[in-house]
Amino acid sequence: MKSETRAVTLQETPSANRIHIGFFGKRNSGKSSLLNAFAGQRVSIVSDQAGTTTDPVSKPMEIHGLGPCILMDTAGFDDEGILGQQRVEKTRQAAEKTEIALLLCGEGDLAAEKHWYQFFRGRQTPVIVTVSKGDDREKAQALADRVKEELGEQALIVSARERSGLDELRERLLRALPEAWEPADITGTLVSEGDMVLLVMPQDIQAPAGRLILPQVQTIRELLDKKCMTVCVTADHLAKALQALKEPPALIITDSQVFPAVYRQKPKDSLLTSFSVLFAAYKGDVEYYIQSARQLGALREDSSVLIAECCTHAPLAEDIGRVKLPRMLRERCGSGLRVDMVSGMDFPDDLTGYDLIIQCGGCMFNRRYILSRTERARSQGVPMTNYGVALAWLGGILDQVAVRGKT
Repeated sequence: MKSETRAVTLQETPSANRIHIGFFGKRNSGKSSLLNAFAGQRVSIVSDQAGTTTDPVSKPMEIHGLGPCILMDTAGFDDEGILGQQRVEKTRQAAEKTEIALLLCGEGDLAAEKHWYQFFRGRQTPVIVTVSKGDDREKAQALADRVKEELGEQALIVSARERSGLDELRERLLRALPEAWEPADITGTLVSEGDMVLLVMPQDIQAPAGRLILPQVQTIRELLDKKCMTVCVTADHLAKALQALKEPPALIITDSQVFPAVYRQKPKDSLLTSFSVLFAAYKGDVEYYIQSARQLGALREDSSVLIAECCTHAPLAEDIGRVKLPRMLRERCGSGLRVDMVSGMDFPDDLTGYDLIIQCGGCMFNRRYILSRTERARSQGVPMTNYGVALAWLGGILDQVAVRGKT
């Protein structure tokens, strides 16, 4: 599972674990000014020129009461022209991973704001509607009244210049937080305090030198928080590690690529899972992934498979998504099997040409965005699984793998 991850330090809060707050509105609606005022620093460039913000700008921050956040400034959703449409698409992608949306309403027709308001509400994303005061309080109030009439939402009047309304904005964010952000548990009920957990972590060419990949870091931290006894070992020393333990570990967490080898060696009483399978439940819809894995048995040489990674890393030899999985699938189905590859946020809108989608663990994106991909596949009737679940099925051991408290 190396290819879908990145290295982090133990001191970092990963971006995927931060609450994503997006600023949305038309060009020159005051998004960048409000973000800078709220952040207390210059994050985005502010200009009277329409369309100053092109690609989304993200700023990781620690905000009192909210904790670790990502503030996202976006291009105006009324941008025009060929480049403008590409910018709007980037804004839409940012909206898919937004957990609290700040919708800034400008003057003129509110049809676009109403569309985006309904978009967020349809996704059950909390929306805070704001109106910029500017230099005319009465004008701002009139706009807020019109917003109330057309959107059915009481707009908050703010002023980036005077820094007014920012305390109320913070309070509204805090009120929106419980329904938007519920930190998940990676290992679920698979472990309890005092359990011995053995982590099998091959350090091959894909592993960053001197560091651990993100799922390993997060999982180790959680196990320590749960007061578990944690032992880490590479795959070639698994047998020796098991012999050194007085009792079998309660749980073995392995890299999915060595599933079969670890399964053959695991003690009868030890549960077995992988980092990728754990993240299937932590970030996505693991039940749908398991159900969809059955489609692997129906693939034929004329089938089409989409492999979707979240990283945009430079691939190395024996990359899991670009090399190993396609090779395993073609060995099973035939050399004519079509396998397409996308990375980062380049995920197709139309998925109907595929018989199966295999998603990476998704550690680089938040749960809301991963679930938006899953829902897109489900709504189009396309099965979708992930690396770990697919590898367990291909290894014939999926029914023996533990998933967040069940096997």
